[in-house]
Amino acid sequence: MAANRSATADRRARIEEMRRAEQARERRNRFVTIGVSAVVVLGLVGFGTFVLMKKSDEQDAKDAAAKAPIAAEKSWDPKKLGRNHVNTAVKYDMKPPVGGDHNPVWQNCDGVVYTKKIADVNAVHSLEHGAVWVTYNKSASQADVKKLADKVGKTKYSLMSPVDDQAGAIMLSAWGKQVTVDGADDPRVDAFFTKYVQGPQTPEPGAACTGGIGADGQGGTGMGQ
Repeated sequence: MAANRSATADRRARIEEMRRAEQARERRNRFVTIGVSAVVVLGLVGFGTFVLMKKSDEQDAKDAAAKAPIAAEKSWDPKKLGRNHVNTAVKYDMKPPVGGDHNPVWQNCDGVVYTKKIADVNAVHSLEHGAVWVTYNKSASQADVKKLADKVGKTKYSLMSPVDDQAGAIMLSAWGKQVTVDGADDPRVDAFFTKYVQGPQTPEPGAACTGGIGADGQGGTGMGQ
């Protein structure tokens, strides 16, 4: 009897020891899981903070660029630039024009690259809507023209076209603003886009850049705005 009781006690002791070992293993697994989860959470928080800080830095850079003056930029008093809608030819004081009376229909400017001359009176209406107009003459290199076309094609509220009789090889215009740049890589190109695409100079911010005149000279569903 005594031997049986001893064997039973030993068996119970081993079972208890196994139970304690299993409980200890479960505790270790929980600690590991919690630790890994904490690392993952901290990593995600850190990554999220990095992304937010990067976006904040990028926005700060854009804000700084928008406030910084652009070298050799020319400006016209917007109060002296006419904004009447006319169906007749308009003689502008600058080439390309940066404002003034214009046709009731705008030139489509939703990142459109025109390979042929467009009418000033329609392009000026696009500037009134907050577009940047990139123009070039035959002195501009094909490489620069291609780079600028790629940029315009990716930028809403911008358009590009040749203007053979302009003074500079490459010029950028917005409502009341204009600059001649040295080439597509001139830092003033990005600065001008940042500052004036739907910029504070825009008389009609948010107005349409589609529904106007296209490359074929047709369109104008949004006439009169």
